[in-house]
Amino acid sequence: MTLELKMTLAEALVERKGLKKQLEDLENRLCLNVQVQEGSTPAETPQALLAQIDAAVADLEHLIAAINRTNLATPLPGEEGWSLMEAIVRRDMLTLRHNTLERAIYAARAVHQRVVVSRSEVRAVVTVDVAAMQKEIDALAKEIRALDLRLQAANWSVQLAA
Repeated sequence: MTLELKMTLAEALVERKGLKKQLEDLENRLCLNVQVQEGSTPAETPQALLAQIDAAVADLEHLIAAINRTNLATPLPGEEGWSLMEAIVRRDMLTLRHNTLERAIYAARAVHQRVVVSRSEVRAVVTVDVAAMQKEIDALAKEIRALDLRLQAANWSVQLAA
């Protein structure tokens, strides 16, 4: 393992993102070099790229485990009984609800064409209270932003668990 784990949680999250990008780039380079025209040599050897991928995967594995340990063991400041992990799950579920309601409102606001079936016309009608849904979306967005700010603040003040 080449990764040093003495950092804040926020730094670890940035490092995780970088490792994922590095792995994506290595995968692309590997795919470009696994096949060449007969008699040619690849620009990079697949074996060397695979070795780099293995090292990056090992670093990512250790980093994600440390991030998860830290999130589980660290209480969210100002929230009695919540770990960072529980706050992250809560934020994710609020976001899921928010996005679902947004898609529903989008569908409700879509212009529906009138369809003529035999001699009668069929009209589409909205079956939800769009204003109430929008109010809930706004409240969810506010709650998500507040929770996200608290998580980000904690991420910069918490040291990564080794």
